[in-house]
Amino acid sequence: MKTHELRSMSREELEEHVRELRQELFNLRFRSTTQQLDNPLRMRIARKDLARTLTLIREFDLGLERSTGEGL
Repeated sequence: MKTHELRSMSREELEEHVRELRQELFNLRFRSTTQQLDNPLRMRIARKDLARTLTLIREFDLGLERSTGEGL
């Protein structure tokens, strides 16, 4: 998910997104262990999405605001 899409979400929506990503990572790790993972790149993408979302929640907590440019 793009950063500008995440910035348009409320804090509650971001927290729900974090829960979904953590569940997805758990499932991906489980499938990786059992060697049933179709696309290993999906784990990297999910980890980066989780980090991006947690960073935006932290910015929200600190009261930081950034511009919502399309190129970001």
